[in-house]
Amino acid sequence: MGDFVGRLFLITGANGGLGRAVTRAFLGEGAAVAGVYRSGRPASEDERFREYRADVADPAEAAAVVERAAKDFGRLDGLIHLVGGFEGGAPVEATTDETWRRMLDVNLNGAFHTMRAALKVMRAAGRGRIVAVGSRTGIEPAAGLAAYGVSKAALNALVRTIALEVRDSGITANLVLPSVIDTPANRAAMPAADYSRWVNPDSIARLIVFLASDAAADVNGAAIPIYGRA
Repeated sequence: MGDFVGRLFLITGANGGLGRAVTRAFLGEGAAVAGVYRSGRPASEDERFREYRADVADPAEAAAVVERAAKDFGRLDGLIHLVGGFEGGAPVEATTDETWRRMLDVNLNGAFHTMRAALKVMRAAGRGRIVAVGSRTGIEPAAGLAAYGVSKAALNALVRTIALEVRDSGITANLVLPSVIDTPANRAAMPAADYSRWVNPDSIARLIVFLASDAAADVNGAAIPIYGRA
């Protein structure tokens, strides 16, 4: 594993169910973390953690928060994009315009705005890591989840396109594809489910840390399943 001491990773959705595990993992490796989220409790009290409030679905806010974090720390070594949302349960003909737009905003547009801003900083530095959290549904469509699945499939295409564009730049871009993540929110939404079959947030965090490390310099454009036993 690479030595992250002195490096800065910007983590969107840092105070979510997965975000807290990922934030904890990067801090545990010695990194500084710029945690981005719209609201809620701080993701960490560690002295190497600094929070930033922003809605990355807004292009101006996404650009500003990346610029501000890079300026505050004097560098940006990686963008870990965790922001996402789930909505579904209806066939295509019953999917509303609001659901369609909301899933694209939450799962795709925020990623595009944030990655676009981060890439400008990383290209200037000649180095960087981009890791995004997609979904199994992004490569294995499910009935009743058109808006969600399409938004995650588009995220997959975005990250892999970036990987092609940066392959000679010292930057890598990769995607991890969980099934159902074992978070308090998912347990509350599915109380009768067998949680032991879901993927643990700490397992996802360890994979993301690896992809952000020097050891993963040759991994670019990968979409890595991490399904647990779901």
